[in-house]
Amino acid sequence: MSALKIYTLANCDTCRKAVKWLRARGISFEERAIRETPPTKAELKAMLAAYQGELRRLFNTSGGDYREQKLGEQLPALSEAAALGLLAGNGNLVKRPFLIGGEVMLVGFDEAGWAAALLAK
Repeated sequence: MSALKIYTLANCDTCRKAVKWLRARGISFEERAIRETPPTKAELKAMLAAYQGELRRLFNTSGGDYREQKLGEQLPALSEAAALGLLAGNGNLVKRPFLIGGEVMLVGFDEAGWAAALLAK
């Protein structure tokens, strides 16, 4: 498996749980601050493919930036390129934690899902 990258926000409890979970299992990863260095368009496109093109799955729909920009109303009409551009340009819009590497592509933290993806190998 190629190196795992996890995009997190320091004050996000879910991100801290995910990082703690990875460390407890001895899984190596590179942690990146999602606000300062959002996922690249290529990473977002790969994640989108892993989630069968469901753009909404990549967005932090409970975040202030999402609500302020009224993206819930706009998202259905946005092109894939426009949506990925928004995500790549504003890490606050990206659902976190965002874990990518090799065949592993996960957004949000679900212990059972992460265990299936990372420990079954």
